[in-house]
Amino acid sequence: MLPIFAIGTPEAEAALKRLEGRGEWMHESVEPVVREIIAAVRAEGDAAVLRYQERFGRRPPSLLVRVYPGIAALERLAPHDRAALALAANRIRAFHVRAAERETGFRYEHEGITLGVRVTPVGRAGIYAPGGKARYPSSVLMAAIPAQVAGVREILLATPLAGDASDDSLYAAAHLAGVTAIVDAGGAQAIAALAYGTPSIPRVDKIAGPGNAYVTCAKRLVYGAVDIDSIAGPSEILVVADDEADPRVIAADLLSQAEHDEAAYPLLVCASDLMARAVGRELEAQLATLPRARIARAALGNGAAFVADTRERMAQVADRLASEHLALHVEDAAGLLASIHRAGAAFVGRTTPEAVGDYVAGPSHVLPTGGAVRFGSPLGVYDFVTRTSIIEYSPEALARHADAVCTFARLEGLEAHARAVEARTGHSLRK
Repeated sequence: MLPIFAIGTPEAEAALKRLEGRGEWMHESVEPVVREIIAAVRAEGDAAVLRYQERFGRRPPSLLVRVYPGIAALERLAPHDRAALALAANRIRAFHVRAAERETGFRYEHEGITLGVRVTPVGRAGIYAPGGKARYPSSVLMAAIPAQVAGVREILLATPLAGDASDDSLYAAAHLAGVTAIVDAGGAQAIAALAYGTPSIPRVDKIAGPGNAYVTCAKRLVYGAVDIDSIAGPSEILVVADDEADPRVIAADLLSQAEHDEAAYPLLVCASDLMARAVGRELEAQLATLPRARIARAALGNGAAFVADTRERMAQVADRLASEHLALHVEDAAGLLASIHRAGAAFVGRTTPEAVGDYVAGPSHVLPTGGAVRFGSPLGVYDFVTRTSIIEYSPEALARHADAVCTFARLEGLEAHARAVEARTGHSLRK
């Protein structure tokens, strides 16, 4: 089912190199269309957003919904659905409140110099939640709650509504997450509207949340006009398994991400060829009854199984693949994790399915993909704040440092810098 490669062979090295570059090609085919959409939204505003919404889906009656039926939608949900959303919201909020405690800023004084960092929430955040193949109230919670905990005053949720009862889960999640308004639009046009603003849609300071290749490409192109969380493309999972692992559970984990999207990446590193083949048989058996089998089977075509004969090699392969989700089906999983440095979210041990991270564990499931965990991080409270450096000198402290500052300034040919110091210390300015 998954092509099998033995680590140390030329074939395995070629496959690893292909997968290491999986994030690079993602935008090439869609970028011309995305640029066209962004330019149209900047030039025409609401008219362009509505035109593209009609072309790609449903034309909304109103682009911005400031009063939405969040409480009513929550009450309309079946009791077990309502309980699951509340559990998730409470756990996500509790985790990010703890994270926020580390983002309070600081100040200290030493020899007449006060230094510090002030932490301030952004004024307005745009949260994107995908529509299309599936509805994702979990993404609303996972992206909006960190913004709410950070203290963001306005949280705009951009998601293409269906206009029927299926919207209730999104409305309910938006209410639980503190969303202040809903932008009834999706795709690159929604990202452009959030980034530049339209007559109906206010411009935001930060855009966060997962999306398809068009959304991800648009986020990359508008960066600079607005901040973004990360480049989050198709879902991916890397399962690392020893020979004591259960092939049935491994296959279930791989399919849990493969069913997201045809472009997803299910990846496996295991200890033997026997395990790789056993997992392949389980994949076929489970696909037979999987509702989204067509999507999952297509995604499996992007994946691979690598056979590594030592834990050290397993860790090395995991670092090269730098996967969004890392599932460790091995003895002493915590010990192996200590040797792996690149992963978006690590699921440690055989009783920790990736699905708990998608829904109720607490940390945001919005993660860098395509190898971007080499330099990126999970979405968090820190994504919705800015930091201001605080610097305050007493007259005595400035006098002590004046000579060094002036020396640096003149070394770099910046005479006005030096004179700005001398004007304060009483030294004569050079002519």
